[in-house]
Amino acid sequence: MNPIGFRILSRPAPAVAADVLAGFASIGSAQISDCMNRLYGVSGLRPLHGGTRRTVGLALTVKTRPGDNLMIHKAISLGGAGDVIVVDGAGDSSNALVGELMMMDAQSRGIEGFVIDGAVRDLDVFAQGEFGCFARAVSHKGPYKDGPGEINVPVSVGGQVVNPGDVVVGDADGVVVIPAEHAAAVLALALKKEADEAVAKEKLRAGTYTKPWLDKTIAEKTGAAK
Repeated sequence: MNPIGFRILSRPAPAVAADVLAGFASIGSAQISDCMNRLYGVSGLRPLHGGTRRTVGLALTVKTRPGDNLMIHKAISLGGAGDVIVVDGAGDSSNALVGELMMMDAQSRGIEGFVIDGAVRDLDVFAQGEFGCFARAVSHKGPYKDGPGEINVPVSVGGQVVNPGDVVVGDADGVVVIPAEHAAAVLALALKKEADEAVAKEKLRAGTYTKPWLDKTIAEKTGAAK
C-alpha cells in the first residue's frame, strides 16, 4: 500500500534551546516579522481566543484533507507541553476541523494552542481565552474522520511553509513562524528592535521624537535631493 497520505513521522529532536524559545514570549509578532524583513508570516488567520493571551511553542504539523480531522486527533495524542498544533487544511472553511472537546484534550496535555488554516467551531468556548486558537474561519458544520492526513511533514499555512519543530509565535496581531535554525538569530534582532522601540516611546512621551529619514526619503523620491 502506498504510504503517502497516511504518514506519521517522528519530529526532529528540538533544535531550539529552551531559553531561546522562552525569549519569544515577550516579543510581539509584528516585531518578529520586521526582523525577518516582513517577508515571512502567516496571512489570513486571526486569533479567535479572547483576551491578550500569547501563544509560543514548537510546531507539531498536520497536513489534512479539507474538512477531515482524523490526523489532528492523532497529533493531539502525540503532543505535549510546549507544542503548537499547526494544521494545513488547505484554507477550506466548509467544515470545522477542531472544537471544544479537542481543545480540552489538547489543553490537558499541555499543548499551547492551535494554528488552523481552515475552520473551527465552538467559538464561544475559544473566546474565553484560556487556549490559543488562530484560524481562518468559523463553521458549525463538523468534520469527517476518514483521512488522508499526515503528521510532522512540511505544511503550508497562510502562505508560510512550516516545518515540524519551527518556532510559532501568536498574539493579537496574528502568527509568525521562525525556522528553527534561525531562531536564535531572529530572537537577538527582535530583542534589539524591542529595546529601540522602548527608546522611541520615551522620546514620544518627552516630545523629543524626530523622523530624520522622512523628509530625506521624500526628497529622494521627488528628485529634490539632487
